[in-house]
Amino acid sequence: AELMDPDKERFARETSARTLAEVMEGADIFLGLSAGGVLKPEMVKNMAAKPLILALANPTPEILPEVALEVRPDAVLATGRTDYPNQVNNVLCFPFIFRGALDAGATTVTREMEIAAVNAIAELARQEQSDIVATAYGIQDLSFGPAYLIPKPFDPRLIVKIAPAVAQAAMDSGVATRPIEDMDAYKQHLQQFVYHSGTTMKPIFQQARSVEPGKKRIVFAEGEEERVLRAVQIVVDEKLATPILIGRPGVIEHRIERYGLRLTPGVDYTVVNTDHDERYREFWQEYYHLMARKGISQQLAKVEMRRRTTLIGSMLVNKGEADGMICGTISTPHRHLHFINQVIGKREGCTVFGAMNGLVLPGRQIFLVDTHVNVDPTPAELAEITIMAAEEVRRFGIEPKVALVS
Repeated sequence: AELMDPDKERFARETSARTLAEVMEGADIFLGLSAGGVLKPEMVKNMAAKPLILALANPTPEILPEVALEVRPDAVLATGRTDYPNQVNNVLCFPFIFRGALDAGATTVTREMEIAAVNAIAELARQEQSDIVATAYGIQDLSFGPAYLIPKPFDPRLIVKIAPAVAQAAMDSGVATRPIEDMDAYKQHLQQFVYHSGTTMKPIFQQARSVEPGKKRIVFAEGEEERVLRAVQIVVDEKLATPILIGRPGVIEHRIERYGLRLTPGVDYTVVNTDHDERYREFWQEYYHLMARKGISQQLAKVEMRRRTTLIGSMLVNKGEADGMICGTISTPHRHLHFINQVIGKREGCTVFGAMNGLVLPGRQIFLVDTHVNVDPTPAELAEITIMAAEEVRRFGIEPKVALVS
């Protein structure tokens, strides 16, 4: 018998075919790790229905995707190149297999650990796409399908998904010398490698989780926006709060499906319908009574309560139907603050608003105040803003050190 590489021999079959063209007749899968251009269009044409073509030769694949799809539009393709969908690259697994193995003190990498990595990658591919990947690749509706079979190498969730799965498999297969006792804490530790804001936000998230699930209701004023919907998915997954989305239900559901999210209306979130809500009359009338002496007519109150989502959210908070609001993902801060001030107003004892922004730098965080509200604050206002900022910084578990710059 002809000498053959043992790894290839496992897949060898007795056949009368002697050429690649003959072998490709009726084939379901082509796996190429050979040379560019060896797979011809006529060979692809003779493959079975919906063939899977893994043309992994670099830099030129065995057949270019556009050439294969021209003769077989039903084909699903993957290459080793970044400029085509479905890039097959060991960067998806090797770094995170080793991360999980090292963290668990594995004495070897077992088959179970490899399979755990594969399953984690497959699970991640079926989940909704992260906003980081969507921005990096300029694709807003990337979801599992022929053009997206495996996660993108830039997906920051890879380490958080794969490494814990590998570490768990190492423990289950008995090769871990340092078993990880708290897997949730381990995952949070891994998140710090890719989400540098994780350390800063940890006290806030812990406080949110300590509340009875579903008790805190957070309004998302721009409930139809992609960034907001992706954030809501995380809020639901992490059990941080109960989201209330302001927008049109049909649009929200369509975009949830488009982005591949796993949100179910009435279960994961509720909607305040901007086109029709039974509280509309009550809300605009209350807004009118609040602002009648400040130039707001009944007609304008009706119009504003239909189109100003931050106004609607402020009314929900003011009436106790929500515990907090997130707004400002579109438009300018002053537009949103205008309606917040009209309905909710300032905290008792406060005379001025202030906007605080956080800068996450390597090894530390810096908070800047006031970035958006007061152009030329008085000394008294500046002192008040500084005190308020210090209080907020303490909520992040950071002892404030103040520098006043002019």
